[in-house]
Amino acid sequence: MSRTARVIWDDALTAYNFGPSHPLAPVRVELTMALARELGVLDKVELAGCVPASDDELAMVHKRGYIEAVKGVSATGAPDLSAGLGTTDNPAFAGVHEVSALIAGASLAAARAVWEGTAEHAVNVAGGLHHAMPSTASGFCVYNDPALAIAWLLAQGVSRVAYVDVDVHHGDGVQAMFYDDPRVLTISLHESPRTLFPGTGFPSETGADGSAVNVALPAGCGDTGWLRAFDAVVPPLLREFRPEILVTQHGCDSHALDPLANLMLSLDAQRASYAALHRLAHETAGGRWIVTGGGGYELVQVVPRAWTHLIAEVAGHPLDPATPTGQAWRTMARERTGELPPLTMTDGRSPEFRDLSHGYDPADPIDRAIMATRNAVFPLHGLDPMP
Repeated sequence: MSRTARVIWDDALTAYNFGPSHPLAPVRVELTMALARELGVLDKVELAGCVPASDDELAMVHKRGYIEAVKGVSATGAPDLSAGLGTTDNPAFAGVHEVSALIAGASLAAARAVWEGTAEHAVNVAGGLHHAMPSTASGFCVYNDPALAIAWLLAQGVSRVAYVDVDVHHGDGVQAMFYDDPRVLTISLHESPRTLFPGTGFPSETGADGSAVNVALPAGCGDTGWLRAFDAVVPPLLREFRPEILVTQHGCDSHALDPLANLMLSLDAQRASYAALHRLAHETAGGRWIVTGGGGYELVQVVPRAWTHLIAEVAGHPLDPATPTGQAWRTMARERTGELPPLTMTDGRSPEFRDLSHGYDPADPIDRAIMATRNAVFPLHGLDPMP
């Protein structure tokens, strides 16, 4: 389906590094790009660099006092707890402003390419830092690059932007920044805030006339239930909203092996979600699609394979799941991490689901989660919440 796909990359993006014991290890994006290169995926895209977001650009979503505070931490490496830097989640480090601004600039470059038509799709796998708030770092995130991309698009005159977030954690920062803005539809599918950070993302959080949509899934939800929930909520809302541009965040921490969360998805179900969002970008947004990475803390088994599949899908050349990972990449992964890397690009699953038109079970916790969301927001969009 894709005509032109662009990957925004600079090796300096790997300097976003909270330290050797922090779960958000930059080796995950290093291994992603290496695997995508080895499997020929990067041959199917345009590679482009980026420049750091300026202070004026960052100020589209962040308070200037916060930007100055981050710069102060960046210059010295000393904590500033008022800015959320120096905590366990967000340790302070020298250079934090520069690399965070570069990540934000990469998502701005993706947005600019899609809006100006030099690329139909664009991806920043180092981005997706969706927890950052206007005045504080949060949840491993310093500057909120997806929100910045959306704000920039609105400033260009885009009238409707849809944001779909499939990270296991609620996309709270993006939701907060556009909660009362009917031009932006935010949809987040995540583990229930009753069991996982950040403790927000209940279906009752509906924004301006249903502009915020939250699907809070129970811990233990696997491929079948997750895909059923996605299908029951995301396509009908995107078809009704008809965004000019679709922005998506692809945290792969919903995987069963992820150490920080409790959903049980396979790589194959995640890959199915990428394909579904690609189709929806063409169906509802004229093919204009901006893509970011996000969370993901199984650094070898999951993140590189998931996001290599993501780049391949963005490029319009999806990989055969049975594709071997490649000996050179496996050697690199083992040398860099000490772990035994996966041999192929699949978990060996063929995820299937029954859509909601076949009826729902009020005793099933996943169906209850689905219906809670549909009941909360579908009427606000003129849609019938009943299947």
